Amino acid sequence: MKDAKRGASFTKMGMAIAIAAREGGGGDPASNFKLRLAMDQARAINMPKENVQRAIDRGLGKGGAVAIETVVYEGYAPGKVALVVIAATDNKNRTTPEIRSTIEKSGGIFATPGAVDWAFTDMGMIVVEKKDRSLDELFELAADAGADDIEDLGEVVEVYTKPTEVEKVKHALVDRGLTPKSVEIIKKPTTLVEIKDAETAKKVLALIEKIEDLDDVQKVYSNFDIPDNLLN
Repeated sequence: MKDAKRGASFTKMGMAIAIAAREGGGGDPASNFKLRLAMDQARAINMPKENVQRAIDRGLGKGGAVAIETVVYEGYAPGKVALVVIAATDNKNRTTPEIRSTIEKSGGIFATPGAVDWAFTDMGMIVVEKKDRSLDELFELAADAGADDIEDLGEVVEVYTKPTEVEKVKHALVDRGLTPKSVEIIKKPTTLVEIKDAETAKKVLALIEKIEDLDDVQKVYSNFDIPDNLLN
């Protein structure tokens, strides 16, 4: 089971690298910001270098590889929770009905483009280890580095930046002695939907897990707010 999950992670990461190489401006990470981020994420999961190179080659269409494209899907989970699904696919005719069916069979609604995207904003996110630093100290360090905001998640904090400034802020944080665990561009919800009952919470989380398990799906963003007492 562990090997299967690892393989699935490599497959999804490979698609992300291929897309970054194709859409970000080529196979050189020095000049392709998207590819640098994707390769950093690949290193974080110990993806072999040869897998990374194959993914780059695929994104650039080398060796007769089938073209891959990014497709964004939108919808609602139970409780009117907004969903944005980012997929990387070489066959939309396979991916679209698969995602639609997964959402609708779990009590959700498959929506038209633009239906829920307004509820999210693109942000850079840097996850940083707290270690022995206080939240106030981390907030000050992040602000000095040019970050817009931070969120406390216990052992780590999420540092938010403008998408175009995420790499600059990452380097500034490193210079200030902080250790980034991950760096990526995300869709952050601007409005949250509070879930008030355990049954709806269970349905929302189950649907998101099913979508995330689909081979072509890269990321699922949602705007649910589930109180801790409903998660126990």
